[in-house]
This record gives sequence, C-alpha cells and structure tokens, in this order.
Amino acid sequence: PNEVKRFQLLATKWWNEQGDFAALHSMNDLRVPFIRDNLLNAHGGRQPGKPLAGLRILDVGCGGGLLTEPLGRLGADVLGIDPVADSIGTAEVHAWHDPDLRGNVRYRAITLEELSEKGGKGAGQFDAVVASEVVEHLADLETFTLCCNQVLKPGGSLFITTINKTQLSYALAIVAAEEVLRIVPSGTHDWDKFVSPVELERLLESNGFHVESIRGMLYNPLSGAWSWTESTSINYALHAVKLEEEPNPDEDDTEDPTVIVAQAKARRWYN
Repeated sequence: PNEVKRFQLLATKWWNEQGDFAALHSMNDLRVPFIRDNLLNAHGGRQPGKPLAGLRILDVGCGGGLLTEPLGRLGADVLGIDPVADSIGTAEVHAWHDPDLRGNVRYRAITLEELSEKGGKGAGQFDAVVASEVVEHLADLETFTLCCNQVLKPGGSLFITTINKTQLSYALAIVAAEEVLRIVPSGTHDWDKFVSPVELERLLESNGFHVESIRGMLYNPLSGAWSWTESTSINYALHAVKLEEEPNPDEDDTEDPTVIVAQAKARRWYN
C-alpha cells in the first residue's frame, strides 16, 4: 500500500523526460534492445519494421507506459498493468495520441496476482513478461515469480531490470540518487527490498525458470545515459525462460493459478 501511495503522487509525471522519471526514459536505450534481441533469438523476425509482430507481452508495473509503448511500436501486442489507476489513466491518454499504438497497446489497472487468479484467464497467454524497475518495490517476490510463470507460455521469456543489494547500490541508488543528486524522489527505494542476482536467479530457478543471461547496467548522472557494464554491483538486467514441464496426471489442481498462489503463501507462513 505504501508503494502504491508513493506512485499515486507521481502519476501525472511519467512523460516528463526531464523530470522524476528521466532515468527510466533513458533506460529504454538499453532495455528495449535487450528485450527485442532476446525475443528475436527465440522467435525470429516476424515482419519488416515490426520485428515483434505476433508476440504477446505483459508489462508488469507499467506506470505511464514508458516501456509499453516502444514495445508496441515494434509490433508486439502489449498489455500494460499497474495497481495505480491514475498511472494507467496517464498511459491510456498518452497512447491515444499515437494511432500506431491503438491496435497494439492496452492497459488495465490490476495487479499481476489478480490477473493470474481470474479464473485462469491469464494463464499461459503471454510470450514474454517484462518487469522493469519493479521487483525492488515488491513485498513478496516468490508469489510474483509464481504468477509470472503462470501467465507465461511454456518457453516464454521473463525480463527483469532491478537493483542489486550491495553497499555500493545503497550509496549510489539511495544516498546519491535520492538525497544528493535528486535524480529520483526521496523515499523511492527501500534497500531492504533490493535483491542480488544470485538470490533472484535461485528464486527463479526454484520456480520453473532457467536464467539465460544477467548483464550489469550503469547510469551516468552527468550525461543522463545508461550503458552496459561487466559489473552487476548496482543495476542489472536478467533474462529467464519458463521451462517446459511434463504434465502430471496425479496433480491436476496444481495448474490452477489460485492454488499456485495459495501454496506459495502457505509455504511463507510455515517458514
């Protein structure tokens, strides 16, 4: 609830490229090609000028649609979801002005858990799930991971960008970025919610994914640009693929998304 309230206050500011979300705008220079190229490796080019045509992508925590729109322009059928209704409203208004997006981009004010639980309607629908700068705001990573698995098709891709949990990330992502340079609003991040690549990989691979690649990302506050780096000590991008599983006739109910989420909550309670 606190995270939702925080982003509620910022809902009208998503498309100010020099404002609170400037770093996310410039991050598209890395994350859009990262998503595009990995999907092309898996699926091949579909259509000249629209390389992701025919693919369904779920953008989780889409905010104002900063990443949803460029993926739609590449031809993908993209559903952006976010629990902050005002952010969804901002996204819909912005996309409406671009006729090229009207057939490719849709938005819903809903959580990933709600989407995966709605009578199984979200199950196995998507070729890719994108969660960019989202997991560091979540209270429950395991349920998030299970829900991503549930909505993906077998062999589907999960793309995550987030912040490592290191002393350096605390110094730069919180102290410098929030308190000194004011790149993002104060209080945006909670270091306790940051997750290391090792921990995230372990969580994903214990919940039906294989991690294909992890790449370090570096933000230059002087130029406002992002670049790839060998170090994952601050920001990183991850690509994982949902494993193809053999159906188990003795466990028919485990495919029910409500059961999957309930099982995750039960494990956390007993632990």
